[in-house]
Amino acid sequence: MKILTSAPRIALLFLAATAALFRATEDRERGDVPGWVMITLMSAVLVAALLAIAGPALEGLFNQAIDQVSP
Repeated sequence: MKILTSAPRIALLFLAATAALFRATEDRERGDVPGWVMITLMSAVLVAALLAIAGPALEGLFNQAIDQVSP
């Protein structure tokens, strides 16, 4: 019977510890948003540049492959 009464206390303690840990790490994570924005923009620019350079060659390969497919 004592185990049943202490289980809610353990659960409450676990939730309190988890909430405290979340609050402690939440502030540190917000500061890295500009870094992720920079990585996303750099990736988009890289993809656009590669597509601009290799676009005609990829289009030719695609059209050649489609022409070889028999109906």
